[in-house]
Amino acid sequence: MTTRAGFVALLGEPNAGKSTLMNRMVGAKVSIVTHKVQTTRARIRGVAMEGEAQIVFVDTPGLFEPRRRLDRAMVAAAWSGAADADIVVMLIEAHRGLTEGVARVLAELREKTLPGPVVLAINKIDRVAAPDLLALTKELNEAYEFSETFLISAERGHGVEDLKAWLGQALPEGPWLYPEDQIADLPMRMIAAEMTREKLTLRLHQELPYQITVETEGWEERKDGSARVDQVIYVVRDGHKGIVLGKKGETVKAISQAARTELEEFTGRRIHLFLQVKVRPGWLDEAERYSEIGLDFGDGG
Repeated sequence: MTTRAGFVALLGEPNAGKSTLMNRMVGAKVSIVTHKVQTTRARIRGVAMEGEAQIVFVDTPGLFEPRRRLDRAMVAAAWSGAADADIVVMLIEAHRGLTEGVARVLAELREKTLPGPVVLAINKIDRVAAPDLLALTKELNEAYEFSETFLISAERGHGVEDLKAWLGQALPEGPWLYPEDQIADLPMRMIAAEMTREKLTLRLHQELPYQITVETEGWEERKDGSARVDQVIYVVRDGHKGIVLGKKGETVKAISQAARTELEEFTGRRIHLFLQVKVRPGWLDEAERYSEIGLDFGDGG
């Protein structure tokens, strides 16, 4: 039996569908999915099996024009993920086409020497008519020499199996990198924090800016098989704390309930989740906050 294994980096603009695609390939909700851009901060890895091949997905933060330290660290993480990968999948939204942001990413790709092939995946194809899709495919392949082009809908699953099959056979021969039943290499504390952060984002998407982070401070195993999970939601100003708490604490209670339900489904066990909200004005400039979410503080300088 010849086994194959390697890393596949998903590159693209924010909201291109990278997390949705990875979750579909892996068959589990590993990377959080929201309609708010820039939700993937760390390089979350999901592991998918394709025949005798093990595909390890690196879900990089979306590529955008960085303005703050956190933005710069996220963009540096995205490029670093691509440089370390055996294959890069460039994801582009069919209905948005060759945007200014995509053109910028393609220009950067042309300047880089990546170790393996770069393939194009045009996502959300159900939103565009066939002739327009053909024209876009031609335009993108003229802008950059992709090894292969796949037309997909990550949300509906169209074309995803073809892409997965191609990735499986294109990876280098070698032993598997993870046990077969392991879907993500993120520690449970971080997955739990991401789940809570997703619920915050979904609930407060209009009211709160990005200056919000969640940390799992405690994970205590209990004798009855359940776990107590203590998390802190950090905001940058007092006003934000009030928004997260809500009237009589109703908002944070709803967020806690939603996060706990999802965490219980994910772990298959009872979870006692306790949330605190703390104001920490300078967390965006604290080195340890970056390392905890898998980013390099130095890249943001």
